[in-house]
Amino acid sequence: MTPYPELAAIIPAYNAGRHLAAVIDRVAQYVPRQRIVVVDDGSKDDTRAVAQQSGVDVVVHPVNQGKGAAIRSGITRAQELGVPLAILLDADGQHSPDEIPAFLARQKETGADVVVGNRLVNPENMPWLRKATNYVTSAVVSLLAGRKVADSQNGYRLIRLDHFKKFPLTTSRYEIESEMIIRAGRAGGKFASVPIKTIYAGEASFINPFVDTLRFLRMVGRSFFW
Repeated sequence: MTPYPELAAIIPAYNAGRHLAAVIDRVAQYVPRQRIVVVDDGSKDDTRAVAQQSGVDVVVHPVNQGKGAAIRSGITRAQELGVPLAILLDADGQHSPDEIPAFLARQKETGADVVVGNRLVNPENMPWLRKATNYVTSAVVSLLAGRKVADSQNGYRLIRLDHFKKFPLTTSRYEIESEMIIRAGRAGGKFASVPIKTIYAGEASFINPFVDTLRFLRMVGRSFFW
């Protein structure tokens, strides 16, 4: 497989050393290593060393700032690389890099500014509470964005980098995924989706249901003033 020349990859990583090398190797089938941006968000394990040994572009946060901050740093770095598109995916193996061609094909077909993966087409493996939460939050985010997005909490997404120069991103935790959709929609962005697999490998989640729900609600409140 020849890597796509128009594409960068952004991988936010926190204590992801166990899976990161394998994820990078699979992403590198589709994205040149020099355009794979790994953001080490203050990891306490060997995440940084693994990324550096893999020959990718590494951005380091000296202390943990949150997934949102890592994504913001990754988008900034990808924009500096001068390519039009970036794929965002997690470092823990829950997103299959083999689905990258489907994202790119969908973007070329539709001209979308954001292509969001959709786990809810085949959600059998998704825990019921997460499924219910996704339906509710996706409805709220779609309303605020003025765009229908079926799986707004899915971090596996392709973005057109120029579109994300039109507005700031300000959140630092998991609410970044909702903020990206709301701001991109309000800036006139075009959206598309692509079905993806639901993969859970038994890894512990860093999401705190109570705290992150409050952050989401606070972001929703602030969004009325953007």
